[in-house]
Amino acid sequence: MRALVLTLAVGALTVSACAPIAASGGGDVAATGGRECFFTRSVSGFSAPDNETLYLRVGVRDVYEMRMFSPCLDMDWAQKLAVVSRSGSSVCRGADATIISPGPLGEQRCLVRAVRKLTPAEVDALPARSRP
Repeated sequence: MRALVLTLAVGALTVSACAPIAASGGGDVAATGGRECFFTRSVSGFSAPDNETLYLRVGVRDVYEMRMFSPCLDMDWAQKLAVVSRSGSSVCRGADATIISPGPLGEQRCLVRAVRKLTPAEVDALPARSRP
């Protein structure tokens, strides 16, 4: 009997540890389950410091960092890119987005593995040529 109670208690603690925590301050983050999303139509600029990192200017003040699954050749030299959402018109996580970039042999599709919104301090810390 004691073993059953102990097993149930451990199970309850495990499940409660995995439960989502509401973000303080509300806003869009809480409404999307803790994720910060953006609409692809709101992208107003970009910079790519290397072939695996892309910074997007979204709207006037937000900057998002995208990390690629593998190098996206010549992305850091591209004059234009397309951000395509694979789940509608918004991007909330890496699996939602594909980057289309002109490559040395034509158009290339680059899969995104991670997306995150940068804090104002992180944006200020970016080198000037890496800011979108």
